[in-house]
Amino acid sequence: MTAKIFADTNVAIYALDADPAKRQTALGILDLRPLISTQVVNEYLNVLLVKRRLDRMAAHELARALMAACDVVSVTPAITDLAMNIGERFRIGHWDSLIVAAALAADCNTLYSEDLQNGQTFDGRLTVMNPFAVS
Repeated sequence: MTAKIFADTNVAIYALDADPAKRQTALGILDLRPLISTQVVNEYLNVLLVKRRLDRMAAHELARALMAACDVVSVTPAITDLAMNIGERFRIGHWDSLIVAAALAADCNTLYSEDLQNGQTFDGRLTVMNPFAVS
């Protein structure tokens, strides 16, 4: 069985980072064509427009490039319900649990994120890996 990976929003953001190590790490993950959710695309757009202050056309171009480089999972009512359950069981915030739920629903076994505990496992089948952690 081929490993399926899911990338959190920070991976997409770091692909544009000024820090060459973070950028290279993020681009390496994106080269693997990870799964992302519609939440990731929308959070990415928000960061580009609000924090990075890109104009709308440039932000949309980058978001479309991200969607073309990844497989996109829609956040459905079932995934939202799963996220609520995960948030209660693991005591994590809703937005993080929504990422976890989308990754689980897509049968991923690795979630690249710096927002959750490195090495944490969800439901015995999804492991968080922080690719930006300094050892």
